[in-house]
Amino acid sequence: MADVLLPGVTATRVPTARLVQNVLHPEGTDPAGPGEAVLFVHGNVSSALFWQPTLRTLHETGRHRVLAVDLRGYGDTDPLPIDAGRGVRDWSDDLAALVDALGLDRVHLVGWSMGAGVVLQHLLDAPSRVASVTLVAPVSPFGFGGTAGPEGRRLGGDGAGSGGGAANPEFVAALAAGDTSDAAPTSPRSILRAFYVAPGSLPLDPALEDVFVAAMLSTRTGEDHYPGDAVPSDTWPGTAPGRRGVLNTMAPTVFDVSGIVDSPVRPPVLWVRGDADAIVSDTSAFDLAFLGQLGAVPGWPGAEVCPPQPMVAQTRAVLDRYAAAGGAYREVVLPGVGHSPHVERPQEFAVALLEHLDATAPADLA
Repeated sequence: MADVLLPGVTATRVPTARLVQNVLHPEGTDPAGPGEAVLFVHGNVSSALFWQPTLRTLHETGRHRVLAVDLRGYGDTDPLPIDAGRGVRDWSDDLAALVDALGLDRVHLVGWSMGAGVVLQHLLDAPSRVASVTLVAPVSPFGFGGTAGPEGRRLGGDGAGSGGGAANPEFVAALAAGDTSDAAPTSPRSILRAFYVAPGSLPLDPALEDVFVAAMLSTRTGEDHYPGDAVPSDTWPGTAPGRRGVLNTMAPTVFDVSGIVDSPVRPPVLWVRGDADAIVSDTSAFDLAFLGQLGAVPGWPGAEVCPPQPMVAQTRAVLDRYAAAGGAYREVVLPGVGHSPHVERPQEFAVALLEHLDATAPADLA
């Protein structure tokens, strides 16, 4: 990994009870030991490499112990198959095993996109181990695709419109082939520039872009990984989630983390998003219902039957309920920013995150 690690960042493969997990951390620091740590969880088609600038910035303050993990199927963590019948619980259980293996007492969890869903699942599974939560451009609490309204009403019993069949096969093929070019609009580099960030907002350093592309290309492909399997459906658009692989973990048939509102422990939540996010949005370019409305997917049955998923509205509705139940959250919206606030506005993101962490840190660390 030496060619993709930034100066000051190193990697340690940590054996756990479930699998060996790759953890990035600042050089000269030990990822293991008691106390609290800030644990960063990446999103889909990426890896912990995306968190490196944030790790370095927070480490320089000297106020927090920082770690970033590769999820199974990404980066240098063991590529065990993903059981989508459990939603994102394979990854949540992996996090628990990592926290145990490192001997940590509690963690401040920072999750990006799909990783935010993993973080919220972990809050449901192990609330006493979570010191705070930061959601960065988070997947809706009701998953990706196949739901309507702020309440997350499921459009079909089989989750039609979500899951492995919703992936672009040309993008999957480019990932599998290790395509580093920008020759096609479906290459990872092109997708990074067009959708991971708002157009034109990538850092100017081309070497850093290469690191991000390498992170994307670390994604394992196939039915057990990305995108997963699919089954035909009688409901538009004719595909429903299978039981294996990445995209099926976020199908509404298996994924619903809105139960955080009833958690016995409600740590403070920071929600950071960009107002130009084309992936997680009320008009997502990756939502088949919205694409159908645009005419890009034929046969759309209309807004009364299959409206676009209001992803941001769904997150806000759940967090409002969380606050009403005794929790607290803060929403930070960055103008002109796409799906990667930590990449596009690293300093503004770091300031918001540090304020959040410092407000919840033990008195002797604040």
